[in-house]
Amino acid sequence: MTPHTVPPRGSRPRPPGGAVAGPVTDLSRRRIERALERRARYKYVQPRLEREGHGWKIVSANCSRNIDPMGGEIDIAWFEPEGDRWALHARDHASGRWVRKGAGLTLPRALDLVCEDRDREYWQ
Repeated sequence: MTPHTVPPRGSRPRPPGGAVAGPVTDLSRRRIERALERRARYKYVQPRLEREGHGWKIVSANCSRNIDPMGGEIDIAWFEPEGDRWALHARDHASGRWVRKGAGLTLPRALDLVCEDRDREYWQ
């Protein structure tokens, strides 16, 4: 499409990676928020979602104070859309970067990994 080309009526330009903002993104947000209610760790804190790129990251108080001695908010997990699948990342707090833990996941599978967190990769 050239700079002077008008997109077809009713079409919406897609950002890089094929993600689309709007109702689909809002639905994903609601699904993630509902799933967080069944997590196994730190059930007494109220995590929240924030935009991270085209996806969502979970932010929560660090009640264990393992990462933030003051108990401040830390990043927990990042759900990154990849077409109709998701990549899942955990935060490496020592290096200050995201580490990919899974790719090509359905959202329910990614949510299971974060909510169960058997190896404490997310809720530290």
